[in-house]
Amino acid sequence: MFDRRSFMLLAGAGAVTTVLATAAARADTPRPVNTLGSRDTVAIRGYDPVAYFREGGPRPGKPEFSISHAGATWRFASAENKALFEADPERYLPAYGGFCAYGTSRGYLVKIEPEAWSIVDGRLYLNYDLDVRRTWLGDTRKYIARAEGNWPRLGSADIR
Repeated sequence: MFDRRSFMLLAGAGAVTTVLATAAARADTPRPVNTLGSRDTVAIRGYDPVAYFREGGPRPGKPEFSISHAGATWRFASAENKALFEADPERYLPAYGGFCAYGTSRGYLVKIEPEAWSIVDGRLYLNYDLDVRRTWLGDTRKYIARAEGNWPRLGSADIR
């Protein structure tokens, strides 16, 4: 026979199990990659993520220097940039799957303009446009903290 205390313990254990199962399921779910504006699965509008670091800004990638990674096609401006990415993709992947970092901080996933970018603490952040980038640069630490909190729960249903 269950008394109130036993019921509360069982209910609490059930809630913890549900939270842990949900967290594990999310960890196994592939994170979305920004392929908006692409007729296929080309990431970040076909721009080379390595170029932001090595060449100081956006450079269009070329189809002949493409690879598949994380469910998307990534293009590079040169064979050298492609090789650098293949050797260490985590170093060059843009934050939040290449979606707008400011939008992610607000709880949704939106397109980017390749010219609206910044590198903060060695990580590439892309933004919706240059106006949003100005807002983003006004308090990047605050927006990064918010985006980090939102990113794990965002999925394809949150794409606008």
